[in-house]
Amino acid sequence: MAKSNAVWGIDIGQCAIKALRCRPHEKDNQQIVVESFDYIEYPRILSQPEAEPEELVREALEQFLSRNDVAGDRVAISVAGQSGLARFIKLPPVESKKIPDIVKYEARQQIPFALEDVVWDYQQLTGGSEEDGFALEPEVGLFAMKRDQVARALEPLEFAGIEVDLIQLTPLAVYNYVCFDRLGDLKSQPYNPEDPPESTVVISLGTDTTDLVVTNGYRVWQRNIPIGGSHFTKALSKELKLTFVKAEHLKRNATQADDPKAVFQAMRPVFSDLLAEVQRSLGYFSSIEKTAKIGGVIALGNAMKLPGLQRYLSQNLEQEVKPIEEFDRLSAGSASGRSQFKENILSFAVAYGLCVQGLDRAEIRTNLLPEEIVRARLIRSKKPWAVAGIAAIMVGLTFNYMAHVSAWSETQTSAMQSAEKKADAIKQTSSRLKSESSELHTVFETIQETGQNLISNVEGRMRWLELTKAVVAALPRDERTPEERLETREDISNRNELHISAMVVQHYEDLQTEYFSTVEESYRSARDEQSTEGFAPGGEDEFGAEEPAGELAEGGGGLSGPGWVVQLTGHHYHNLDKSNSSARFVNSTLIKALEEGSVMLPDGEGEALVEVSFVDLGISKPWEAYGGKLWEEELDPEAAIGGNNTTRRSVGRLENSPRFAGGASAVEEEDKLIKLSRYDFIVQFCWQPQTRAMREERAKLRLEEQEAAAASAAEAVEDEGGVR
Repeated sequence: MAKSNAVWGIDIGQCAIKALRCRPHEKDNQQIVVESFDYIEYPRILSQPEAEPEELVREALEQFLSRNDVAGDRVAISVAGQSGLARFIKLPPVESKKIPDIVKYEARQQIPFALEDVVWDYQQLTGGSEEDGFALEPEVGLFAMKRDQVARALEPLEFAGIEVDLIQLTPLAVYNYVCFDRLGDLKSQPYNPEDPPESTVVISLGTDTTDLVVTNGYRVWQRNIPIGGSHFTKALSKELKLTFVKAEHLKRNATQADDPKAVFQAMRPVFSDLLAEVQRSLGYFSSIEKTAKIGGVIALGNAMKLPGLQRYLSQNLEQEVKPIEEFDRLSAGSASGRSQFKENILSFAVAYGLCVQGLDRAEIRTNLLPEEIVRARLIRSKKPWAVAGIAAIMVGLTFNYMAHVSAWSETQTSAMQSAEKKADAIKQTSSRLKSESSELHTVFETIQETGQNLISNVEGRMRWLELTKAVVAALPRDERTPEERLETREDISNRNELHISAMVVQHYEDLQTEYFSTVEESYRSARDEQSTEGFAPGGEDEFGAEEPAGELAEGGGGLSGPGWVVQLTGHHYHNLDKSNSSARFVNSTLIKALEEGSVMLPDGEGEALVEVSFVDLGISKPWEAYGGKLWEEELDPEAAIGGNNTTRRSVGRLENSPRFAGGASAVEEEDKLIKLSRYDFIVQFCWQPQTRAMREERAKLRLEEQEAAAASAAEAVEDEGGVR
């Protein structure tokens, strides 16, 4: 059923149900019209010990529905302020589009329950400023209720078949009423936080609690005071020894009692307690709002009819407490003539505020109705349209099917049936040939895979031999014959050779992530220092070698996939020439060769040798992972082993050698020792083996790229010649 433009505001209190049905005024946008109202008092107050609240509310709602029709109207209800949480938060200057994210963060901090267990909503208050998309010191109101409390509030209305569209806290409904009915003219004025408008204090005295609301139309502050009309009744019952029912009757007719003075004397402590709570609350409000000024006090609630209460509050608060006699912007129509409406006008402010919000005239527009209920109703409202659409589609499909069946039946002749049989035979032949082709293709792939495995096995056997030969080819060597070499300090220290004592390899499933990313910074630093000073000290890598430290200089791509890290441990004595010694000599020989050099390898089994670059072998990222300090080593030339790139035996400390145990022979032997400056190093590089077939493919691609570049250059030359 389509919704009308009318709204029911229903206030389910502790003493009675108050309801207003309002709609927009046809001519005046600043007015709303009340079309109907109802006031249903319970036989007992819900908080009485012998009362059954659920049953009393259910009966009152049944009575309400028997006298009123809510079908097609929006329904707004209120819940007590103490059942929910209200926070007003000032945010720092922030982009307006980021306010929802910040509010959600604040909600997690301010609400003492998990957000999944509560229904919450927020609204940015008016009066703030915005510049270039930034909100300057915005203030937001954050409101929440636990889901189980929302469910309890909805239960009696759902049982009565009333669909609720809006749930609002009672103090906020009072605020909406005051803003619309009393402070509407203030909204046209600019808000100055340093000099705000006067604030209005609203004392809404309920049955069990009192809602204290302070607002200037732009900002609102509220507090729930645990004192209400029933406390006067309880005081009378206790002091005068009466039943609760008789005490309630006496309270409502205090001026007609046999001894009115005794009645007021019994209620005096409650008067004092209520005043003290109001004064304390207003004092706290004044302490947090230094610029606020109280402009007037409004009294709401039927309990305010208690004789002497308004005068008592006015004298002690030093402000005139004015009860509501009529609603300024509520056009009552026929309701204005009803005595029940006039008698209970103090109780209709909450329902009035709910109607104001339901008609989109409110300042606070938050809604604590759970989103899942709204979604379920939306889906339910769309179901008839969905069913109608599906029915229309089914009718169309049925008509289309019947048309096709009719056309098909007209074609079922003997000639057509003969053609269909021939087509089926051809289709079967085609399916058989496709099946045979698929089987042959599978056999071909199996044979091809076997051939590839055989080729890869043959080529795989050669990769370690190729690596070893590549390492040997990258090492510098002294080209002189052994006879041409001298076993002197100068000769050995100038030899163009490195001595490799160990080669260690380690496999990684992904070189980039498992190895290079862990040493990348050290690698960059070593390469930077190679281009300047030629050495790269540092920390330790996973092989136990120290890693250099430094800044990144370039990217580390091209290492995706599995591969090996090769580590060469060695030393050299080429340290007399300081311009090319220690790490500089390693970088200018071995590392440079691994980057730019090549090796002669057979082009297949029994084939001639061809030159293959180390890059095509899959060698990359060579660097000196460790470089030690120069140290003096004493060598015995007679113990030296002949040949190129060979290490020599270190004599070490002479006194520990049995060969030189005392006498002149020891001195003679010591004179034969040669002292050399030794440099120890560790070099690492990555190796992703490339088979001969893979190398041929890369060479083919490079050739194609070169030909394309040459063709492009030739075209450019021709174009230039044509222009000239």
